[in-house]
Amino acid sequence: MTFAWIVNKAGQRRITLEDVCAGKTDADFLWVHLDGRDPAALAWLERQSEIPEVAHRALIAQETRPRTEAMEQGALVNLRGLGATPEDDPDALVSIRIWAEKGRVISVCIRTPLALEPLCHEVSTGKIRDPGDLISTLATLITNGLDPDVAELGDTLDDCEVELEDRSIYAMRREVAKARSQAISYRRFVSPQRQALERLSTLGADWLDEHDRMHLREAADRCARMAEELEAVRERAALMHEQLTDLRAEQMDARALLIAIVALIFLPLTFLTGLLGMNVQGIPYHDEPWAFWGVVGVCALVAFGISAYFATIHWLKN
Repeated sequence: MTFAWIVNKAGQRRITLEDVCAGKTDADFLWVHLDGRDPAALAWLERQSEIPEVAHRALIAQETRPRTEAMEQGALVNLRGLGATPEDDPDALVSIRIWAEKGRVISVCIRTPLALEPLCHEVSTGKIRDPGDLISTLATLITNGLDPDVAELGDTLDDCEVELEDRSIYAMRREVAKARSQAISYRRFVSPQRQALERLSTLGADWLDEHDRMHLREAADRCARMAEELEAVRERAALMHEQLTDLRAEQMDARALLIAIVALIFLPLTFLTGLLGMNVQGIPYHDEPWAFWGVVGVCALVAFGISAYFATIHWLKN
């Protein structure tokens, strides 16, 4: 989705890229958002000779990480946030590439960030008047959207720890593994994003006022807290995975012990019935009417005696 916003004393108005090309941009502040998959948008960006070549390559790069770099009269800012279509995004957080200079911001997205629509709403209500307002608001929206997801990962592990003895080990292992994988994916971008926001807040640009810097520092602090929470989730998930592995091993040992006890109980009974069941002459009492019930009684006594022995050494409790 490619569009542009112009902000001046008369208010704010959304325009198209064709309007920008036609020079209909009499504004104090211009924000141009480009779809990185749109050839026309990329062609327009190619014609912006005032953007340094290094910044231009960074704006259209396929793989990015959060960063802030001052370049000539402007700054290159790369941020990461939740995507509007997570099922189609290869990364946990989608990239927002920004070139900012006095009076103008150019942003490029290959995939749609979740914060884009709320950001447009902030512009439409007149709360954004310059590049500093735009970037600081974007940083706040990104952290506001990501914070609940990070907290939910911690809550998932809390629930797993509480229900450790009551739920299926296999289902819980899948939940823990998913939470750990998500935490690793988020932390990959959240940690450098904190550094990028901190660097941006100290950037000596005249389009950043103290109010913008305060919001950038606040967003950087929240990113730092989220990075710490994600690291804690990763470590807790690894510890819980070990606990689940040990618990599964204990269950398997207990089942193996039960099978062994049953086998030990029936081993002498099998020997006795096999011995008496041989088709040879000389089996004692084979003609007596009480012989069958006598053998059953002996087998019952043997089974009871072996079971009592295992009970006294506490095998049956395990």
